[in-house]
Amino acid sequence: MTVTRLDQGQRYRPRMAFLKKVEALMMEMQNPDTGIKTQTQTLTITSIPHAVAGNDIVQWILQRLQIDQEEALHLGDQFVKYGYIYPLLEPKNLTLKPDGSLYRFQTPYFWPVQSWSADDTDYAIYLAKKNIKRKGILEEYEKEHYYMLNQKINYKWDFVIMQAKEQYKAGKERKKEDRYALDCQERAYWLVNRAPPGMIDALEYGIDRVTDPNENKVNQKKTMDAYRRDIMYYQQAIMKPRVKSSVSLGGLVKYSEQFLSNDPFVSGCLPSNPWITDDPEFWDLNAKLVEVPTRMRVERWAFNFSELIRDPKGRQNFQIFLKKEFSGENLGFWEACEDLKYGDQSKVKEKAEEIYKLFLAPGARRWINIDGTTMGITVKGLKHPHRYVLDAAQTHIYMLMKKDSYGRYLKSPVYKEMLAKAVVPRETVKKSSGFPFGRRQLPSSPSPVILRQLEEEAKAREAATTVDITQVMSKLDRRSQLKKEQPPPK
Repeated sequence: MTVTRLDQGQRYRPRMAFLKKVEALMMEMQNPDTGIKTQTQTLTITSIPHAVAGNDIVQWILQRLQIDQEEALHLGDQFVKYGYIYPLLEPKNLTLKPDGSLYRFQTPYFWPVQSWSADDTDYAIYLAKKNIKRKGILEEYEKEHYYMLNQKINYKWDFVIMQAKEQYKAGKERKKEDRYALDCQERAYWLVNRAPPGMIDALEYGIDRVTDPNENKVNQKKTMDAYRRDIMYYQQAIMKPRVKSSVSLGGLVKYSEQFLSNDPFVSGCLPSNPWITDDPEFWDLNAKLVEVPTRMRVERWAFNFSELIRDPKGRQNFQIFLKKEFSGENLGFWEACEDLKYGDQSKVKEKAEEIYKLFLAPGARRWINIDGTTMGITVKGLKHPHRYVLDAAQTHIYMLMKKDSYGRYLKSPVYKEMLAKAVVPRETVKKSSGFPFGRRQLPSSPSPVILRQLEEEAKAREAATTVDITQVMSKLDRRSQLKKEQPPPK
């Protein structure tokens, strides 16, 4: 169950919680008694110590977790993609092959669960060392990263080159097998932490997290602030509605029936389909801020509040109603929050301050009415503004408009006048202008299988009918008489 917290994204951006479970499984996998047996394996002309085969990894997962072959292979593949195991034969390909391909376990220092992240300086040293080793031959994306890092940390580039040269010299002094294994290990680490274009970034965290799943809660004393966050979390969890599957499916059917007439694929679109007829009238009638909208569009505003507020024309008409009720600042604040969310990142701080001065500050020109708890969360978040700092206040105003103003709007003369003057476009059929992908009405023909079955059934019925022998004999006698009566040829 997911509960949206009001302070979403203001506290933590931790590593993914499930990696702790993977870490425990990896420790068990390397146990000398119950884990996978490692041994020295020959690779081309080099003997690599502590190597394991891909088939051994899959078999161990099968026996340990009691899952099928496909799931075990997928889980092992995820181990490689997250950098817990790295390949020796194809270092560029982070996949697990269930055969004799050789792999090694990554050093725990480089596991993704570590609190430190991959630094640009370390990546620059790795690329510089690789550039020296291969004499300038790098992958295209590595060249781009190399030049970008050169510009970004130019002030310490001499240090980067010096470290790369020292590491390159130290690597040449190692044994051949150790040097090869370390090269594969380092390459796999940077493939995980600096994924090349086209490869899925396994360590992409997505949105910011509210709680830290890696914190140790056993011997940790909670503060009053932590208890307040827990109380808010459980309150929202209790209020979250829970329904049966049958009720959910019934709601889905009701939603589908309600929007059936508005589905252009099922019910078509008026006056014509612009993708087939090249008639732009559909786009003109459904422009964002058209003067007179279509009746179907206005009727859709009455489906639910989100349909009204997502439509620019609907918001414009709703704003007229709110101004008559002296509450137009509510919709203005909601629109300002949307602009803050999806606007330019460089202007986030400036916009957040403007919204606070216009809507939230004491004595503001367009002051909005929100409760003290929401105001406290918002003011606290504005000390470090970001895109979603006003989510709590925006949600409060959204629910206020939905529960209070929306019902009165649908009964108001503002909505009824707009519904009365809305246009109903007539269907027009225009000849297609060379559109090759339009659906053609082809004459229907029965399947050959059906035709064959009909023929067999007809033959069976004919064979099953009873034959009258007297009628057959009379027909033969009549034919013989006709032959006798015919004159002989001259």
